[in-house]
This record gives sequence, C-alpha cells and structure tokens, in this order.
Amino acid sequence: MKIVAIAGSIADISYNRQLLTFIASHYASQIDIELLEIKNIPMFNEDKDQTQSAAVQYLVHKIESADGVILATPEHNHTTSPAMKNVIEWLSYKVHPLNQKPVLIVGASWHTQGSSRAQLALRQIMESPGVGALVMPSDEFLLADAKKAFDELGNLKDSKTIAFLDTVINKFIRWINVLDALQEKKKQEPWRQEDLAGKHPVETSIDIDISDDWVEKAAKLVKATSGNHYVQLNRGVLTVDQLNWFLNTMPVELTFMDDNDQFIYYNHFLDHDAMLAPRDPKQVGNTADLVHPKRAVEHVQQVIWALRQGQKELIAMPVPGNKINQKYIMHFYKAMHDADGRYRGVNEWVLDIWPIVSDYLRRTGQKLIKDPDSKPDATTSASQSEPQRVLSSRVEGKDVQTINDMKTSTADAITGASETTK
Repeated sequence: MKIVAIAGSIADISYNRQLLTFIASHYASQIDIELLEIKNIPMFNEDKDQTQSAAVQYLVHKIESADGVILATPEHNHTTSPAMKNVIEWLSYKVHPLNQKPVLIVGASWHTQGSSRAQLALRQIMESPGVGALVMPSDEFLLADAKKAFDELGNLKDSKTIAFLDTVINKFIRWINVLDALQEKKKQEPWRQEDLAGKHPVETSIDIDISDDWVEKAAKLVKATSGNHYVQLNRGVLTVDQLNWFLNTMPVELTFMDDNDQFIYYNHFLDHDAMLAPRDPKQVGNTADLVHPKRAVEHVQQVIWALRQGQKELIAMPVPGNKINQKYIMHFYKAMHDADGRYRGVNEWVLDIWPIVSDYLRRTGQKLIKDPDSKPDATTSASQSEPQRVLSSRVEGKDVQTINDMKTSTADAITGASETTK
C-alpha cells in the first residue's frame, strides 16, 4: 500500500515533519509512506496560474498514484498553516488529485491542544467542494508538547501515545481498503466504459494532436471550406458565413460533442465570462475529460453513456444554485444520429428559462404557488428548510430525463426552485 504524507510547514525544523518521519519509519512493514516537501510550491494566485509548474504537477502525480494521503498540520491562529492552505488551493483550482482520495489528518503542536482546532479547520477544507477528499472519521491523533515528545533519535517516547497511533494507522489502512472495495464495485457499472478521452476515432475524426489552435490546424489539414463557399444542408443551401451568422444568433449556447467524445464546436458569440456555461476557443478539439472539471466527469460519463446506448434521447439538468425570480439555467443533452440511426454525438444547449417563464406568467396572469407535496431538490442547492415552488401546471415528456431521475430521486429537477415568491 502506497501512502504520501505532507507536513504543513516550510520551517527547517518541524515537529509535524518529524511526526510523519516517525510514522513512515515505524509502520514501514505495513505501508510504504513517502514524505513530500512543499517548500517550493508557489504562492497561490489565479492571475499567475502555475498549475502546470513542475512543483505543483509533482504533487499532483504523487497524490494521484497513491492509495491514501496523510496530512500533518501545525496550528496557526486556531487554524491550519498558510503553507498547508496554499498547497490545497493549487490542488483544488484546475487539478483535483485529492478528490475521492482517502485522507488521514494528524498534527503536532508545542502546547496542550495538539493542533485540535487546526485539524478541525483542515477537515472542513478537505471535505469542501472542489477538494472532495474522503477524510477518515472518528479518532484524531493530537500530539501535544511536541518539543518534549521525541527522543534524540526522533522516536516518540511515550508508549501509550505510540499504542494509540497504532490504532489510528490500522484504522486508516482499513479505511483505504473499504473505500477501494467500494471503488472496485463502482468500476463494474456499465456507464464507466464511457472513457471520455477520445480513444476511439471515427471516420469523421481529424487526426491531429490537441492544441490551442486545433481548429486552424484541423481546417488546414482537411482543406475545410470557409467564407462565401456554399454548403448543401438537409433542407437548405448556405454559405459558411451564413451558417455562422445563423448559429451565432441562436438564443441558446450550443455545443457539439462528437461520437468520439471530442468537443468540436460551440457557437462562439459571447466572451467566456458572459456565457451561462463558459467555454474558451482554445478548448475546441479537446476531449470530454479535459473540458470538464474532474468532479463532474462521472456525471458526464452517465449522460453520454445513456445517450449512446439509447437509454434516453434527451437529458435535462438544472444548474446547481439557480435562483428563481432571477435566473434558471438549464442544460439539455440530445443524442444525435445519422440517417442509418447510428449514434453520432451529443447536441448540448444551455439557456436561462426564467425569462420565458416570467413572460408566460405575465401574459397569462398566473403566478408561482407553493406545492405542499414537493420535496427539496439537492441538485438545485435547495435546503430542507427552503419552501419548494412549482408552476401551477407541469409539462411532462416521455423521453426527457433529469439527472435526478438517473439518481432515482423523486424531486422534479425542472420545476423545483429554492426561493420563495415575493
């Protein structure tokens, strides 16, 4: 079993690093523990993205290849250290190696608290969205009076402390094994075969490496037509310019993901920050696993697998955090097929439906009312205490499925809301 360990200190002499060194040595016959240094991790700054720097990527690769992670935190002003927080910022920004990773938190401090408050704060950080670590519950290992806890050889002196540490480490090993068994069971789920990495080229795939200028390189390779050259469509003849004008004035954001799970088009009529589902021109040509955050990959696999296998023709998903009376953003995923019925990819469109609902209510004189039988919808960030509201009439579609349906939820993801009507 391979474990990596990180001490949240960049000091030359660190009791937390000393604690991890003892753990690595004392339990070497049970687990292989490698200590990782964080002294060369740059200060987190979104404006100077260094996610791809050697220092950050080294940590990413080490954590991803490990079975579990041990974090040893000092306590600074009742919380974890700035150095530890800085590392986690990088590991939850554009890369997420700690997601679903078993984690054990320990700590040492000069005084009697043994970093208890820092461990509590670190646990909350590690379990937050974007980090998503699986922190071991129950026992905490709090090493107090650390300056007196070690002998001249770096070993813990107190036998009772070592005995308790034995129980904590053994529980962590079991924790890793239990989670691994659950993951193995999950691997058997059919939809996990959707790899999203574009490893199965189809006859329409363009064989060039992914790059920021993929569109330009691809167009050159296949001698793609452009400008005022005409394209014959199913029921029309348009120039490429006309086709672009037409698609860029659609009142929805459109995305084309082909049957090799490659993102090959979106109607680029808004800048990244103005979009409901932000896209970047440099992303075109990337595979599905690269254009979605790691935490969303499993949902993407489920959606594309269901469409590819013909389980559903259309899947609708509300964006978490929708605020009715302000905005209600919906994602729709429609399976595309050729003339022979073969699956050819996903047509995704995104729109804010609230202006449509609002106009309907204004024109018909109707209003939103409470539904006493509705249940909170977790996918729209509605809490148990927030009243649910629905339109007085519901629209049902036989081939429309929400993400809630895929999770066997009884809530109505399309009409559920989280705020009261004023």
